[in-house]
Amino acid sequence: MISTLIKTLTASGDSSLSFVDGTADVVFDSTYDAYMFVCTDINPSSAGTGPHFQFQVNEVGGSGYNELVTGQVFNAFHNPGDTDAQLDYQAGYDQAQGTGLVTLAIGVGGESDESTSGILHIFSPANTTFVTHYKSRFNGHRNDDYSHEVWSGGYFNTTTGGVSATGPIAIDEIQFKFSDGGNFDGVIQMYGIS
Repeated sequence: MISTLIKTLTASGDSSLSFVDGTADVVFDSTYDAYMFVCTDINPSSAGTGPHFQFQVNEVGGSGYNELVTGQVFNAFHNPGDTDAQLDYQAGYDQAQGTGLVTLAIGVGGESDESTSGILHIFSPANTTFVTHYKSRFNGHRNDDYSHEVWSGGYFNTTTGGVSATGPIAIDEIQFKFSDGGNFDGVIQMYGIS
């Protein structure tokens, strides 16, 4: 696997970060078979509320970051006092042909020493024969001081009436944000994988 850095975006009190093909040297098309997004020290401004770090995509020619997604979320957590540790399937974050944001990290703490970091992979986003798969793994300092590992995976396929309403879609935009719509700090790097 060879990774090529395409673009680095830094959030400093931003409500979202978006990578859009053809804008500011971003390539998100058939140039690479897979793309990797490395998210480092993502820290929400809403301390104490524990918002979820999430993403969504747009098909080529689409808008609104609301494509149909089917996916699931698992998590493992452990508290500092060693009195609570679990591995769980999180049915509440599932989507079955939903259009909501896809959860990458759950309950991220917003204090100065709290954040989440992880990697999201997107496979064959320009392919219109097969669905576009994704998978992620994030670890964070939750708002209740737990260490929280989250695995997410699934696929994007048809839109809800957009450009390719009847089949697999080509994706060329991705946006990252928090579930509460609040601002955040952090760095997201986009890599092409060949």
